[in-house]
Amino acid sequence: MASVAVLGTGIMGAAMTRNLLKNGHAVAVWNRTRSRAEPLAADGATVAGSAAEAVDGADVIITMLDGGETALSALGHAVPSLRQGQVWAQMGTVGIASIPDLAGFAAKHGLTFVDAPVQGTKQPAEQGTLVVLAAGPQNARPVVDPVFDAVGSTTHWLDEDGASGTATRLKLAAVSYAISLTAVIAESVALTKGLGLDPSLLGEVLAGGPLDNVYLQVKMKAMVNDDFTASFAVDNAEKNTRMIHAAAESAGVRVDVNDAAGARLRRVLDQGHGDEDMAATYRASFPG
Repeated sequence: MASVAVLGTGIMGAAMTRNLLKNGHAVAVWNRTRSRAEPLAADGATVAGSAAEAVDGADVIITMLDGGETALSALGHAVPSLRQGQVWAQMGTVGIASIPDLAGFAAKHGLTFVDAPVQGTKQPAEQGTLVVLAAGPQNARPVVDPVFDAVGSTTHWLDEDGASGTATRLKLAAVSYAISLTAVIAESVALTKGLGLDPSLLGEVLAGGPLDNVYLQVKMKAMVNDDFTASFAVDNAEKNTRMIHAAAESAGVRVDVNDAAGARLRRVLDQGHGDEDMAATYRASFPG
């Protein structure tokens, strides 16, 4: 079992920490807002007062933070406690442009860098069924595989160099699908309601047909019931749309649906609902 430091205990980081603990790993946690990390003490985690304290002695450092700059800042504050050979698994969603800086920092401080963003939201994180998209050297895998197995059902090793950004590029493509699909569902539900119909009828019409899927039914139900308990919050989804746009632009690809989804999410942010689930993009179809 590994000694793991988890930096970032939001919705995803907290759930991942609990699964690491259930699988016998020793876990130290740190969060910029300490109160969000403190409940994990009841599960057996050590709540650190600083990032440096959290990583001290850890075999694996996980960053589950909001973007590359935040991850780099956290590791920067942890420098006094970093040691040669520690594995840094960057598991949050970051922009492609951030990867060289993250990998460069790791190399400078003797860390083994593994780019390993996860596919999935709150429920799979709680169930330990995330999909891990990973890129990193062969010698890191015996160390991180048990960690990844504790938080996910599948690990896809995509490249032997974390600095390639292969895992992050695939993650951005996958999350683009989820965000855009949510916006499409929201517009259809809103249109049904706007045309004077019970929006639940839409689910009945689509159920069991070729356009039906579990994600459609879950998000549609949330919209119909005005239940926007966060699984993947609006503010995070909106930031992701900007990362996706930047990645697409660098590749000469247009992502019109992603960009439209981002505009919808920004309207919801302006309405003051940034901490709600991204299903709240439904709100963007109506006056604020």
